[in-house]
Amino acid sequence: MRKSDFFYELPESLIAQVPLEERGGARLLCLDEYGQPRDRLFTDLPGLLRPGDLLVLNDTRVMPARLYGRKATGGHVEMLIERVLEPDLALAHVRASKSPKQGSLIILEGGFACRVVERREDFFVLQFTGGISVEKVLTAVGHIPLPPYIARPDSAADRERYQTVFARSEGAVAAPTAGLHFDQTMLDGLAKRGIEHAFVTLHVGSGTFLPVRVDDLDQHRMHEEVCSVPDETVREILATRERRGRIVAVGTTVVRTLETASLSGRPEAFHGETRLFIRPGFEFQCVDALVTNFHLPESTLLTLVCAFAGYHDVMAAYRHAVSQRYRFFSYGDAMFLTRRQERS
Repeated sequence: MRKSDFFYELPESLIAQVPLEERGGARLLCLDEYGQPRDRLFTDLPGLLRPGDLLVLNDTRVMPARLYGRKATGGHVEMLIERVLEPDLALAHVRASKSPKQGSLIILEGGFACRVVERREDFFVLQFTGGISVEKVLTAVGHIPLPPYIARPDSAADRERYQTVFARSEGAVAAPTAGLHFDQTMLDGLAKRGIEHAFVTLHVGSGTFLPVRVDDLDQHRMHEEVCSVPDETVREILATRERRGRIVAVGTTVVRTLETASLSGRPEAFHGETRLFIRPGFEFQCVDALVTNFHLPESTLLTLVCAFAGYHDVMAAYRHAVSQRYRFFSYGDAMFLTRRQERS
């Protein structure tokens, strides 16, 4: 298939710019067993799950990864920390009128500074001076890295609302947004109904926002992200299978993590990097149902959802969501989908 197969028209007015007052206040678009869209509320989700199902959540925590500064020449610089390599060393995107040269100094807000060590493809390696750790700098002057389609500066409220309530493993530059709809009350209520939850970690990288630059999807090279599946989660998945429950992924990041750890045909503990690109034709080994937000046109996240629930059904559901004025992207509404093989 081609990138253009995943295009849909989206009015800019439907891109959510702020979160709803309540985490669980979103709408929920469901595809029924015939692939037909049904308009629900996110608070209806417990009724769509079954006792014995297992929710799998991504516990990554978003770093305050955006930094602002200036070069020695006075030019403005914006940086997005992609990954902490060592206590004082980071991999980052750097945006400036001219790319900084190796060895150049960047003065940051708060009097901090870093030096450009080297360039690695689209990234720069930065070393923070004076023995100051990356973590300390981000805590002091870092900004929450809202996605590029949210056309406003980050606010103090985003530090809490652009995190899931179960975030605990810091390292992401974007939130696993399907998880933003859950509050602790809903998780506790699901557990009382026999619907447990387990965790994986995928540190969402800035590559999640990069456009697919080739029309032939076979030529696309997926960005690299660090993920892990602990032994405990594998045990819970296997126990769910034994009781004939479903594995319900909360977000596309969980799908990619679980399917990476299941490439052998069964789930295994995993820690490493994934470039798994899921598109129509992919054979799923682990995930049975999916809670997800709406994704950008022509994105790898949309190809994943189409692979999961059927290309024609998903694209029709997106057109329905536009016509019914659902809210799109990170702070938007959600979908609940079952794997196409299960519905066929």
